[in-house]
Amino acid sequence: MKLGFVSDSLGGVPFDQLLDHATRMGLSGVEVNTCGWSTAPHFNLKAMLGNRDAQKCFLQGFADRDLEVISLNANGNPLHPTDPTQGEGLKDTIRVAGEMGIKTVCTMSGLPAGSPNDTMPNWVVSSWPPETQVILRYQWEEKLLPFWEEIVALAKENGVERIALELHGNQCVYNVPSLLKLRQAVGPTVGANLDPSHLFWMGADPLIVAEALGDAIYHVHAKDTFLNTPKQAVTSLLENGSLMDVPARSWSYITLGFGHGEEWWRQFCYRLKMAGYDGWLSIEHEDVLLNSMEGLEKSVALLQGVMPSATADFRPQAI
Repeated sequence: MKLGFVSDSLGGVPFDQLLDHATRMGLSGVEVNTCGWSTAPHFNLKAMLGNRDAQKCFLQGFADRDLEVISLNANGNPLHPTDPTQGEGLKDTIRVAGEMGIKTVCTMSGLPAGSPNDTMPNWVVSSWPPETQVILRYQWEEKLLPFWEEIVALAKENGVERIALELHGNQCVYNVPSLLKLRQAVGPTVGANLDPSHLFWMGADPLIVAEALGDAIYHVHAKDTFLNTPKQAVTSLLENGSLMDVPARSWSYITLGFGHGEEWWRQFCYRLKMAGYDGWLSIEHEDVLLNSMEGLEKSVALLQGVMPSATADFRPQAI
């Protein structure tokens, strides 16, 4: 496996310094945010698209430090009912990834409105009352599947081999069954970006998810979640309080090791290997209580101690 981080983890650091920090910490690459819910301070998507000189300069910064571009990440809602720029941002990210020879794009599946008359995204998480099923049929059959058929065709046209969908709440694809359902419908260009932090707060087990997804895992975000048991006991994990008020929430994103310890992350890495995954671990720092550089450094140190990096070579002796 190889270790890197998401560029927005150090969103306030200039691009060249960000790459220098990656080298200083002994990392192999950086995943670059391009649009959507990110202001993308390190990548001007419109300026990069079709601009070979700008692309060459950007890639040279990585090459000079023996770093790789892990992937481009268009982390918005590409099916937003009133904001088409998020879907266009994904399409442009795929186009520029193709131009730059980057084979993996990370994104979300998208969440449309609940009907043609709605203006806000609608996430269905129960099977009752009956209108929930009407909403799901509309979202999948009228919006999600046609959109992803188009996106898969665009990816193939541009030489992008893998689109890694983050299993994330408030998206149509948020767990193993929904990912496999979409993958079955549109083909293996689509796979999973396995981020355990979201699975924790949705009540899933990332260790078992890794096994269930197998070769459908195309990317891994390393992010942890703090489960605040006393708050969870009275509010559940259905939490809509401010992300900035960690003490009041039933769960919060947190620096690696502060929610789940080294032993858990060791097991996670091994489960990934068992599932056949030997790719990137991309740290995504979103801890509002720890300094971003400190949190990233602590996360790097933890993963460097537990992740396998060399090729397995054990074979039973011929006796």
